[in-house]
Amino acid sequence: MWIGQTPKNIVATFRAALEHNAVLFFDEADAIATRRSTGAILPHDRESNLTINVLLRELEAFNGIVIFATNLAANFDPAFKRRIRTHVLFEMPGVEERERIWQLQIHPKKTPLAPDVDFRRLAERYVASGGDIKNAVIKAAAAAAAEPGPDLSKRICQRHFECATEDVLSAKAIMQQSLFAEGGLAAADPVSGWRMVEAPWRTAIIVALALAGTAFVAAVVAVALVLLC
Repeated sequence: MWIGQTPKNIVATFRAALEHNAVLFFDEADAIATRRSTGAILPHDRESNLTINVLLRELEAFNGIVIFATNLAANFDPAFKRRIRTHVLFEMPGVEERERIWQLQIHPKKTPLAPDVDFRRLAERYVASGGDIKNAVIKAAAAAAAEPGPDLSKRICQRHFECATEDVLSAKAIMQQSLFAEGGLAAADPVSGWRMVEAPWRTAIIVALALAGTAFVAAVVAVALVLLC
C-alpha cells in the first residue's frame, strides 16, 4: 500500500520463517520476482527494483527452503536463476495420474456416487489438468444437487462428471477468444512481448528505427530535389 512497505514485509517474512524453521512458499511468484527496470526509472519502477533487490538479498542469506510457483518463469529476473537451485517442471498428467486425481477429489465416504461412475474412462477421454478435474468435480456435485428429488437419494452420475468436464474445457477455449484476433483466437500481446526484451536491446532497436527513419526522410528529400531541378 505504501512505498517501502513490501520490502519490509519481505524481510519480516524471512525473519519469521527463520525463527519458526518454516518453508516459504511464494505462489504466482512472477508477480514479485519480475524483471528489474533499467531504463527511465519512474517511482514505481524504483520501488519494484528495491523489492526485487531485497528479495534477492534475503534469498542469498536464508538458510532454509523457499519454493517459487509460477506459470511464467520467463518473466523472472535473470538474477534468480543462480539463486533457484532446483527447477521442477509440472507437465500435464497422463492417464494413470488423471485417474488418481479424479479419485483423490472424491471423499471416500461422504460423496454419494452412482454405480456407473468410471474414473478410468474419464481419465482416458479427457486430457485435463488437476485444477480442471477439481473444477469438474465441483460442477458435477452442484449439478447433481440441483436436480429435483429428495436430497438423500441424489447421486453424482457419470453424465454429471462428463458434462462438467466438457464445460470446464470449453471455458478454457472461451478464455482464448478475442474480438480483435484473426479466427477469434487471442494473439500474443505485443506490449508484453516488447517488455520481455532486455533494456539494452530495446535501446538499440529504438536507435536503429530512428536512424532508419532519418535515412528514409533524407532519401525522400533527395528524390524530391532531383525531380524539382
